Amino acid sequence: MAYATVNPFTGEEIKVFPNATDEEVKIALDEAHETFLSWRKTSFKERARVMHAAASILRRDIEEYSRILTLEMGKLISEARAETELTAAIFEYYAINAERLLESEGLPVQSKEEGRAKIIHQPLGIILAIEPWNFPFYQVARIIAPQLSAGNTTLLKHASNVPQSAAAMERLMIEAGLPKGGFRNLFPTRDQLATIIADHRVRGVALTGSEGAGGKVAAQAGAALKKTTMELGGSDAFIVLEDADLEKTVKWAVFGRHWNAGQVCVSAKRMIVVDKVYDEFVKRYRDGVASLKMGDPMDPATTLAPLSSQGAVEDLKRQLAEAIEHGAKAEEIPLAVPNTGAFFRPVILTGLEGDNPARLWEFFGPVSMLFRAKDEADAIRIANDSPYGLGGSVFTQDEERGEEVAKQIETGMVFINHPTMVKADLPFGGVLRSGYGRELIGLGIKEFVNAKLIDVVDIDAPF
Repeated sequence: MAYATVNPFTGEEIKVFPNATDEEVKIALDEAHETFLSWRKTSFKERARVMHAAASILRRDIEEYSRILTLEMGKLISEARAETELTAAIFEYYAINAERLLESEGLPVQSKEEGRAKIIHQPLGIILAIEPWNFPFYQVARIIAPQLSAGNTTLLKHASNVPQSAAAMERLMIEAGLPKGGFRNLFPTRDQLATIIADHRVRGVALTGSEGAGGKVAAQAGAALKKTTMELGGSDAFIVLEDADLEKTVKWAVFGRHWNAGQVCVSAKRMIVVDKVYDEFVKRYRDGVASLKMGDPMDPATTLAPLSSQGAVEDLKRQLAEAIEHGAKAEEIPLAVPNTGAFFRPVILTGLEGDNPARLWEFFGPVSMLFRAKDEADAIRIANDSPYGLGGSVFTQDEERGEEVAKQIETGMVFINHPTMVKADLPFGGVLRSGYGRELIGLGIKEFVNAKLIDVVDIDAPF
């Protein structure tokens, strides 16, 4: 497993990082455990001080941090700034709210003899975060901000193509004043990763990534009886009903599919449009995609970034070719492609009805799947014809109708009149093959704490 920075726009290999040694892994585990024994006893005020400091540093040095994101995975500099700010907001959220979210909860009892019962929330130990490359800061913050605020310590195994982003997060937490061992980035091999998961001091594993990686890690953690959370793939439905404001809906559709070059688990990947407005939607959507501009992601004029690597381009090409073999029709939007960079022209796929297996796939890049639905009920049926259950959206001018449709979509998140709302104070997570567990807000901070019952009982109470 090679950890290296390769600029997706220029193709230049910037820096290669060596794998961790077995001794480095051992030291990281030892230090994380020793720090946990003291960090779990620190006050929420002290933990909040560190979280506030991390947020302040990110905002102070936003240009420096944002450039790392664009350098390593190619996202537009404007999107990199937005991610850096979102990361800061997550640290800030837990600085303000962690103590309240983890307050003890008194329980009602049926009789005096049952005593005074309550639930308290206590940290567990070391939490391992295994994170992907598409949001190198945000994904990490979704784990370490709540878990450090809860009193746990954390280790990070980041994606191999964003090592500088991983190292930057470690430097951030050191500068913010987190004790040594509280958070450590490692560049482990697969064997070393299995060793970390099996270590008795590691009490949980949080993974965001592919189904394949999730299955392997969940199996390893399960064998060691470790709790996991899994945030995996998605093929989100973008439902357009006949009363939708088409002009605004199309703008959100173009953005929802192509932000971060379409490399988002909650991208609007499947456009499901009712028959009455389908033709007009497709015409406007095609024009909207055609207005995108490929180019240097550091250039503010660029609106469609390169993919994260040339390997990602080749993988998407193979997947698209297979979809066409199964009968899908592909329309490539003829955008001008720069002479360098891991670029992929947007493609609109149709002919995915019936038994075409491509309708069930996740295309991680600027490939849009379009479906014509007979009516609202048919749109819901198509939306639920998926192995994934992450997010989705419904566009209609009748908000109550949108909510009723949302209730019938089998996903962890649904947004009315927006492709996806990613905020520090909204939960994130899915069902089915999109994984399990939730990140952010109170749901996320409680994933890796011990909800301990304490019951003060009258010594003379009956058995």
